[in-house]
Amino acid sequence: MPIQLEIKLLPHEQTDEQIRQSAAALLGIPIEDISAAVILKRSIDARSKSPKVVLLINIYRGNEIPPDEKAESPIPKVNLLPPAKTVIIVGAGPAGYFAALELLDNGIKPIIFDRGKDVQSRRKDLRAIQQFGIVNPHSNYCFGEGGAGTYSDGKLYTSSSKRGDINNVLRILVEHGAKSDILIDAHPHIGSNKLPLVVQNLRQTILERGGEIHFDSHITDVILHESTMRGVVVHHTKEYFADAVILATGHSARDIFELLHHKGITIEAKPFALGVRVEHPQAFIDQAQYHQNPRSEFLPAASYKLVCQVENRGVFSFCMCPGGLIVPAATAAGEIVVNGMSMSRRDSPFANSGVVVAVEPSDLEEFKHHGVFAGVEFQKSVEQRVFQAGNGSQQAPAQRLTDFVRGKVSSSLPATSYIPGIYSADMHSLLPKRIAALLRKAFEEFNIKMKGYLTSEAIAVATESRTSSPIKIPRDRESFDHTTVKKFYPCGEGAGYAGGIMSAALDGQNVARAIVRDVK
Repeated sequence: MPIQLEIKLLPHEQTDEQIRQSAAALLGIPIEDISAAVILKRSIDARSKSPKVVLLINIYRGNEIPPDEKAESPIPKVNLLPPAKTVIIVGAGPAGYFAALELLDNGIKPIIFDRGKDVQSRRKDLRAIQQFGIVNPHSNYCFGEGGAGTYSDGKLYTSSSKRGDINNVLRILVEHGAKSDILIDAHPHIGSNKLPLVVQNLRQTILERGGEIHFDSHITDVILHESTMRGVVVHHTKEYFADAVILATGHSARDIFELLHHKGITIEAKPFALGVRVEHPQAFIDQAQYHQNPRSEFLPAASYKLVCQVENRGVFSFCMCPGGLIVPAATAAGEIVVNGMSMSRRDSPFANSGVVVAVEPSDLEEFKHHGVFAGVEFQKSVEQRVFQAGNGSQQAPAQRLTDFVRGKVSSSLPATSYIPGIYSADMHSLLPKRIAALLRKAFEEFNIKMKGYLTSEAIAVATESRTSSPIKIPRDRESFDHTTVKKFYPCGEGAGYAGGIMSAALDGQNVARAIVRDVK
């Protein structure tokens, strides 16, 4: 049996020889007794002035050898048995693709429809919004193969360990081209330059095993009969029928929420948040977290996570992208939405993070006549107001963080990673007054938690408004189908049951397993 232990090393000491030496010293045994040292988890402890790499390892002695992790594939090759049961999946993001893989494992055929384009074709539309301000409402940073996470960083960490086997999802990603480092890193990350190939390989597996995938296929209606979901309508004309329907459309598919409401299918309002994206020089974050500038070449770009309560309201950082870029994430013309992303090397000179305020019912008073859509209309009103304040492009309003706190329009702005460009604006006049006031106090609190956070070299950029969906689609806790519509399975982030790539993938697997129990 292996001996499990934790060791701490300086960043440059992460060699197999040094790991063995440290382990031998801790165990009081000769280094020659160690046959293998296998890293289970890796994290950074930056609490002291000299950051350490913390490794959880298994030590094998004598003739012991580690098990071959590749000996048993988590994706068994199961051939579909005709006539196969079929399940329609709306959305080719992580929830949809991992649900499809799980269905295939059980001999059920998934038929996937996505309103957007395949992961490679999406690039043209991302370039159009970045360079020309042209928003394709069906293919953008939110919509298309791989979902919102594909081109907005590819972060894989989650706190949803109770939802399923996180390692199973990570292993599947590795089998499809992700680096094996994600299996051990405390904060695994693929990067927006690497994740498209992984997504493409997942698609190929689904197709090779008998699934169907249809891009440029916008769902415009659902087919109901006696409170049971029978299928979907694509582009108002073509009907498709199946044994069940999974809805995994992501947090920004507002038209789908409207469609469900119009059809009398219950949807609910849920909590969400809104704010800005804050960008610092990466060198500052490295100095603040690692006490190094420049940081060691053996350390990753430093990140942060900040949260505080301001007047009994939560304000928190969200989707932090070290060494990253700010990107335009609008899904319709006439709105400004920003998000963050980073490449696998995280080597941009900038670091950005959403900083958002929890939206309360009091913020929605003006929109309460919209009923369940009050939050959606609140989101839209802010995004559209910010757009209208600009020059008709995807340029975003910005303010130095120090000026934001002082309530002063910045006379100049520092360099930014945001390709469409930024312009100086009074953010307090563009954001809801209550949200802006709480952000101002939160930035002062963050400056206490991270000395120097409140610097003139940092900027706030609007609008960070798509942290999560303002709508939830209720489902049964055990059967996972909708509370009032049978054979209809809300899934993932858009349904209100996930908050990122990993939790969406896990939810997709869980929903698929529930369908297997139901239809077989």
